[in-house]
Amino acid sequence: MRLPRIRRANRTEPPPDGDDTPAGHRKRRRRLVDFPRSGRRGWRRWVPSWKLVSCLFLLPAGALTGLFVAVYLNVEIPDEHDSARRQATVYYWADGSRMVSVGDVNRQDITLAQVPESVRNAVIAAENADFYSDSGVSVTGIARAAVNIVTGGETQGGSTITQQYVKNTYLSQDQTLTRKVKELFLSLKVSNRKPKSEILQGYLNTSWFGRDSYGVQAASYAYYGVPAKDLNPGQAALLATLLKGTDSFDPALSRANHERAVDRWSWILDRQVETGSMSAAERAKYTSFPEPKPPVKPTSQAGQIGYLVDITNKYIKSRSGITDKDLASGGYRVHTTFEKDKVRALAEAVEKVRADRLDPKKRAADRHVQVGAASVRPKDGAIVAVYGGSDAIEHFSNNADTSGVPAGSAFKPFVYAAALEDSLARKRQAARAADREKRRPVPMETSAPMPSMDLTLPLVDSDNTPFVQTGKAIGLKKVKELAVASGLREESMAKLEPTFSIGTSTPSAVRLASAYTTFLNGGRATEPYSVTRIERNGVAVDGFDKPEARRAMEQHVAATVGSALQQVGWNALGSPKDRKIYLPVLAGKTGPNDRMKSAWFIGATQELSTSVTMFRTKPDVPNLLPMQGVGGPDSERGSAFPPLIWSEYHHAVVPPPSLSESALSKSPPSEPTFPQGLGTVS
Repeated sequence: MRLPRIRRANRTEPPPDGDDTPAGHRKRRRRLVDFPRSGRRGWRRWVPSWKLVSCLFLLPAGALTGLFVAVYLNVEIPDEHDSARRQATVYYWADGSRMVSVGDVNRQDITLAQVPESVRNAVIAAENADFYSDSGVSVTGIARAAVNIVTGGETQGGSTITQQYVKNTYLSQDQTLTRKVKELFLSLKVSNRKPKSEILQGYLNTSWFGRDSYGVQAASYAYYGVPAKDLNPGQAALLATLLKGTDSFDPALSRANHERAVDRWSWILDRQVETGSMSAAERAKYTSFPEPKPPVKPTSQAGQIGYLVDITNKYIKSRSGITDKDLASGGYRVHTTFEKDKVRALAEAVEKVRADRLDPKKRAADRHVQVGAASVRPKDGAIVAVYGGSDAIEHFSNNADTSGVPAGSAFKPFVYAAALEDSLARKRQAARAADREKRRPVPMETSAPMPSMDLTLPLVDSDNTPFVQTGKAIGLKKVKELAVASGLREESMAKLEPTFSIGTSTPSAVRLASAYTTFLNGGRATEPYSVTRIERNGVAVDGFDKPEARRAMEQHVAATVGSALQQVGWNALGSPKDRKIYLPVLAGKTGPNDRMKSAWFIGATQELSTSVTMFRTKPDVPNLLPMQGVGGPDSERGSAFPPLIWSEYHHAVVPPPSLSESALSKSPPSEPTFPQGLGTVS
């Protein structure tokens, strides 16, 4: 008998305890997030639905939008900065006494109606072409700046005029992510609450234009000596150029700055044609660059103070991210290496020789004479004194730190040193080759006798031919490399032509004084420095440790050239008085055989290395004037005067030793007699 088949459909599981719902009517509970997806098999189970994807994007976006709105509504526009509260930047002498306080805000607010349309158009074309239509912020610019802040990259650029106005007026100049976020929200709120005309007016009154000037009115006087209302479109384009950064675009600061300024000035004028704010016909009227007047120092920086501040600021900018604008904004305490008595003595020495030996009313050749000098401490490279010119508020160009005066025969010691280095290297190379052939060691100590290479007599006699031949024989590139290693700047090096070896390069007085210490210090060079420390709000600024000495040439190369330079010093300082005080002294100088338009003397002793240069220049003449006849027919093209200045200065600052009369007349030693502690660095 067959049993009846039981249908599976009628089979049910007993309900869980407490559940009275019939089994056939129970539904599966749905998950809040259907992932991995039910009802899917294989890879489809792991593909999210469009609903899930939408939620993943919309929820965070909604949260961020809500946060953004909440922050925006709660942000209040703060009070504007009180410029009267800005702190000065104070500079101190080496002894800790105050030298000068710089930083009174030079700002003259004017209304937008007093700003010519050409100025407004130039600034908008240069900085923010869609200023009148934008929302006040550049999201891409802020994002780029934020990424750069986090990664340590460049933090400038990309801001709208509104953002720059907000930063100038309400915020600090710190380049931080927090400040950028504040800038974003404040810029949006300011853009919504203030008309564009008010924002532009505020921006033009608060922007930094360099030369200690905030705002377009102060800048107009600083660069062209006229109020802003009298600026023409060409001058307006130059002021707009400066907004990109005065350190790089003030045309008076350097030749490179001038080239950059001319290029951007031309671009801004062209840009106005592109944006429709200037016609092509109007643009065609402005083809000559409107040269601004020379910078003028404030009266507090009269005499040598302005030159000291100039050298200090250059050093600060080379060692940190601090800019001229930061220094002008104030709050820094700058401790320098300058010694008050030496600065005064150097200026008095220059003025005494000028007064005694030059007569501009009587001799035309004595007119337009300039002097630059610098004094460096050999043991560590500290710049203790400079003479930059007669008065920083009348003669802005710093003669102690200029790079435009050929060194002449004062450059020859570096040729001599390069030749000795080359000869020694060849001798060592030959010794190693011989060693490989004979399979026996050949000792080559650094104290080995120098190879046969004597340029002492040509150096003493200022004979050019042997140095031209030597440079050609060893290669001018080697001469240049050794000079730069000794401390001369590469940008001051001349073209590598035959005359390179006789001093066509144009190092500054500071750099030559420093480089000559290499011959005293056993071939080791130290970067000249002018700042010992900087503080702001009681916190030291990093980057101002003393520079470390570096090897520039072999010890015995330095000693050999140093011995030759002692003989130069013996001849140059021929009076018994000078020999009594200064010998041994290493000296480099130009002489009657030099045909350069400059005269130099560098004297280096254990205490000080001091360089003095004399040249003639006229503001409206691009090249140096000839030195022939300066001070009379017996001045050796003016070369007689720098040693006199050096001697006067050292009489004032170096106490004379007590020597017998016989010691004053003896010949210079054939070997270098360096003071104890110098010339012995291994």
